[in-house]
Amino acid sequence: MYVHSYQLGNGFIFHTLYIVLMTSTVGKYIILIGVALVLVGLMVYFFGDKLNWLGQLPGDVRIEGKNGGGFYFPIVTCLVVSLLLNLIIVLIRRFFGP
Repeated sequence: MYVHSYQLGNGFIFHTLYIVLMTSTVGKYIILIGVALVLVGLMVYFFGDKLNWLGQLPGDVRIEGKNGGGFYFPIVTCLVVSLLLNLIIVLIRRFFGP
């Protein structure tokens, strides 16, 4: 635990308290996140050419500018990825949870 203090230009002093708890539970979550990142990386490495549809779904917003600029927001792709991740998390909690 440590306190960080800093002063703004108008004379106010803010104190921020940081509490760092490194327990075995935190270590397990860090390992789980690392394993998930490795699995996602392997999936993109081996199946990246099969994922071309990702980011080009109907409903993704794409505005092309006249001078080469533009705006792109993959709203439907974000919704699909969010639903898939939520489904995976629910299944993991159901089968491996308490």
